[in-house]
Amino acid sequence: MSVVAWIGLGAMGGRMSAHLAAAGHDVRGVDVVPALVEAAAARGVVAAASVADAVRDADVVILSLPKGEHVRQVLDGPDGAWASARPGTLLLDTSTVDVATSRWCHEQSAERGHRFVDAPVSGGVSGAEAGTLTVMLGGEAADVADASGVVAPFAGSTIAVGPATHGIAAKLVNNMMLGIGMLAVSEGSQLARHLGLDPQAFWDVARVSSGDSWPLRTWYPVPGIVDSSPANRGFAPGFSTDLAEKDLSLAVAGADETGVHVPAARIVLEQLRALQAEGLGGLDCTLVARFASPDGTLEGYDAGGQDPA
Repeated sequence: MSVVAWIGLGAMGGRMSAHLAAAGHDVRGVDVVPALVEAAAARGVVAAASVADAVRDADVVILSLPKGEHVRQVLDGPDGAWASARPGTLLLDTSTVDVATSRWCHEQSAERGHRFVDAPVSGGVSGAEAGTLTVMLGGEAADVADASGVVAPFAGSTIAVGPATHGIAAKLVNNMMLGIGMLAVSEGSQLARHLGLDPQAFWDVARVSSGDSWPLRTWYPVPGIVDSSPANRGFAPGFSTDLAEKDLSLAVAGADETGVHVPAARIVLEQLRALQAEGLGGLDCTLVARFASPDGTLEGYDAGGQDPA
């Protein structure tokens, strides 16, 4: 079994690292939030004092961080992963970052004698808990092959997408499509309701017809229809508006760079930002269904009783 340094023990990282520990790996975790370190330790992850301490004897270093700037900070600097890890260490980034940051990680890792694979994941917190995430791998073929074995304990599907940055590019395009699909389900659910359709009957029709989609089956924004829907829990976050906005903004930025026209993605991004402007970024992204409602009300959402934080 390998020694694994895990940097970032949040909602995703804490669960993924626990699967590695349960599989028998020696996992040494770091996070700036002490409570997250404690929670990970309760699931078999050994707390490390710093990034440098975690990576010093590691065979593999895995990052699960909020933004590209955090990835750059953890890798670079006198006490960063590059400076402290042994030559030839395999570094995996499961974070969702911009393509430019991922490219920089690949190039700089190679210059400093390390191997790097972009390894973003899809499946959310529930997938991280169940160990059924889809992991998209980009990098040199030999490094990707090694990474496939490392991520197996928390992966339901592992896909070698292509060379450097192709993993993160696939993740951004996938999440852009998810956001557009979510908007379709949001608008459809509200139109069905206001046309007087029984929500269960309509969902049963859409589920086996051309309106079917992953958001319909997993996130349908009406209480009591789909067990996993945030609408059943007052729109408590499964995939928060803040995180969805980040992913969509990165995808749209990629479209701007390549000249691809993505008007539907821009509408989703506009609505996510409207929720943020109301202080609702901490709630689930499916709350965009409010904007389809004629009066802004949404079954399952109590505007007066929500705590956006």
